[in-house]
Amino acid sequence: MAAGTLYTYPENWRAFKAQIAAQYSGARLKIASASPAFTFGQTNRSPAFLSNFPLGKVSILMPFFNSCVLDVDGIYQLSNDALRGSTPQDSAQVLQWVSFADSEIIPPASAWVFPTLGIMQFNKQATEQAKEEVKRILAILNQHLNTRTFLVGERVSLADITVVCSLLWLYKQVLEPAFRQPYPNVTRWFLTCVNQPQFKAVLGEVKLCEKMAQFDAKKFAEMQPKKEAPAKKEKGGKEGGKQQQQQQQQQEKKEKKKEEKKAAPAEEEMDECEAALASEPKTKDPFAHLPKSSFVMDEFKRKYSNEDTLTVALPYFWDHFDREGFSIWYAEYRFPEELTMSFMSCNLITGMFQRLDKLRKNAFASAILFGANNDSCISGVWVFRGQELAFTLSEDWQIDYESYTWRKLDVDSEECKTMVKEYLTWEGEFKHVGKPFNQGKIFK
Repeated sequence: MAAGTLYTYPENWRAFKAQIAAQYSGARLKIASASPAFTFGQTNRSPAFLSNFPLGKVSILMPFFNSCVLDVDGIYQLSNDALRGSTPQDSAQVLQWVSFADSEIIPPASAWVFPTLGIMQFNKQATEQAKEEVKRILAILNQHLNTRTFLVGERVSLADITVVCSLLWLYKQVLEPAFRQPYPNVTRWFLTCVNQPQFKAVLGEVKLCEKMAQFDAKKFAEMQPKKEAPAKKEKGGKEGGKQQQQQQQQQEKKEKKKEEKKAAPAEEEMDECEAALASEPKTKDPFAHLPKSSFVMDEFKRKYSNEDTLTVALPYFWDHFDREGFSIWYAEYRFPEELTMSFMSCNLITGMFQRLDKLRKNAFASAILFGANNDSCISGVWVFRGQELAFTLSEDWQIDYESYTWRKLDVDSEECKTMVKEYLTWEGEFKHVGKPFNQGKIFK
């Protein structure tokens, strides 16, 4: 029977996964989450801790396996065959859902929930984008669970444990009744899981959110590291002393403003992914060399988001489109034979869009998944600033684009006008595809 020590901090959803898995498998797991055994931000930075866990993350020491698991997602060492999947097919599906939770649920959940907990600054655009991502995720889960009690097979697996823990803070903080109402299958499954004895032993009673939590500026300010105020000098009777005091106060104000401007959530209070994104250096605008265009991309995106596509957004697009300043491209995924489950295929699109976040101001796209499980394809229409394929302008944008074939469209051709209409409305014959529409995703 597996045994080990879990080093973590209280209410860590990543640690919950390992603890729940241990409850099911019977693994003996000791929790070190309080001083003096473990203090996050101190113990995990000590030489002794780093000698076992070089990444300095909350982790599991597994003497049974004579190993150290880097990060608490080492739930496989703590689980049994029933949790991992009783057949090769089930095991593969479990791994898919574990990956789905990490890559699809955690990023938007963190972006939405962290500000409500006071551990991340609020950003309206990021929050609204996260809400839309969460809706998409819940829709996928709701459809999958329409005829299923659990995600894989007929009993709880690591798939359920991982996805439940990834959704936990969403349900506790922001998924108020009106928001979760369209997804009854997900809520039914979530409540079924969290009320299992093994879940309750770790999570306790889980109360669903009644009112969507909002960003609390006061709480965020309180969570920031405090700077010690310098000792005040005694007041002197001379005019020179007063001037010196005034200069010192002015200097202190300047330093305070600089500090506020630089203030950011402490790394240990953020998800590792968020901390990495926050620390990225600013880079030069790859489109800075292009002349100003008369086509205002943001205005078109507002029309597309808020008004009817066919009667308002499309006419606006063609009436204002700058043929010299922008170009339109058709993209097609090169490896359709590798596309299996529809939701995993859709994840390819979402993952690419997330990695191209800094391209949003100068691009727009509609990508569509056609067909069904094990018989699908992906293609889309992209609008870029300039006449060249935008991905070549920055190494940060080149991760996914080689997985697609790219063809520049003749803006004045009927083919281009038909494609733009069909891909932006998600309706039409799509004669060049030959498969029915499955689902789409907009990059804006």
